Amino acid sequence: MSNERILLFIPAYNCERQIPRVITQLTPERARWFSEVIVVNNRATDGTEAQAIKALTAQGVNGKVLRNDGNYGLGGSHKVAFNYARANGFDYVVVLHGDDQGAVSDLIPHLERGAHRDVDCLLGARFAPGSKLTGYSLFRTLGNRVFNLLYSMVSGRWITDLGSGLNLYRVSALSDGFYLRCADDLTFNYHMLLRSIAAGWRIRFFPLEWREADQTSNVRLFRQATRVLGIALSYGFDRRTYLAADYAAPASVGYSSTIVFDTASIEAAAQ
Repeated sequence: MSNERILLFIPAYNCERQIPRVITQLTPERARWFSEVIVVNNRATDGTEAQAIKALTAQGVNGKVLRNDGNYGLGGSHKVAFNYARANGFDYVVVLHGDDQGAVSDLIPHLERGAHRDVDCLLGARFAPGSKLTGYSLFRTLGNRVFNLLYSMVSGRWITDLGSGLNLYRVSALSDGFYLRCADDLTFNYHMLLRSIAAGWRIRFFPLEWREADQTSNVRLFRQATRVLGIALSYGFDRRTYLAADYAAPASVGYSSTIVFDTASIEAAAQ
């Protein structure tokens, strides 16, 4: 390992049953890759925050729990984490969703090989050769593949997944803040991918295992499909206008959050 600093960001919303399993993935062998772990609680209405604190304490990793000062959506939580990574001098930020559908172990071999050092992002791909889906319906698989093809056509770049829950980004590539103009909701990854392609990012997809078991989806499939189609058409028909537009929610300006738990403070108090 080099001296590079990697932040592990876990977005969390109403996943009290799954968040302990996600944090338990951070065995000492895996956790050593990450300088810090932050769980960003997007105003969950269940026990997500308490379970995250309990799991971080039990696992003994260097981590914090941040509570968004407003409900910013999944995209807004990404912006909180990206801002945090930039402000605190991290070299890379890894996204691992808090609902336990993906496994950080799928990324570790790429870190070991240094595959992240010659790209601007490593994106987990549920539909790439070598990936494995468990509990994922044929209907949703087909729909995702159709949209992957459509986005590949309008962007001119082969895409094997529009947005999974396991990704790595080079923090220096985020320095112009273009991600702040992406939508705050569940379409954030689609906007992020199109804008990163337009910016000339070096992008690499990698296969992963993806599972659906006790997770609760916040996606309304027909509405989501309509919005995803609209994004692709906007980009395809008038790219310049699309890239100049700001899709962020005005009420979320600032994307502030509050640190409600810090393992470093616990350790200092114990000394």
